Amino acid sequence: QVQLVESGGGLVQAGGSLRLSCAGSGRTLSSYAMAWFRQAPGKEREFVAGISRSGRSTVYADSVKGRFTISRGNAENTVYLHIASLKPEDTAVYYCAACQPYGFSYVPQVQKEYRYWGQGTQVTVSS
Repeated sequence: QVQLVESGGGLVQAGGSLRLSCAGSGRTLSSYAMAWFRQAPGKEREFVAGISRSGRSTVYADSVKGRFTISRGNAENTVYLHIASLKPEDTAVYYCAACQPYGFSYVPQVQKEYRYWGQGTQVTVSS
């Protein structure tokens, strides 16, 4: 079983950038497809970005394409989410999640496919 801990959130001005980290323990994160979801106040949790077990495939929500980048730091057993050009509508709690789907290049985008979740990190973007 893998445990996930997010960090790196905070208060940032619009146009700024952040790097969120998802540190894994208990198991090697390279064995899992990884994703970031977010939940804004009053809204449902939504998929933001994901990376396959192989690391060769990445998927992004249309709303974040070109601004968010998911990557793996296998030596650190960590997955990162680089966020640039932040907008007030990016304000949310960001969660990382892990699963072991069939196929090394598949990236699930549905919450129910992810078995393991972190506790979340708050990102607040001021205008």
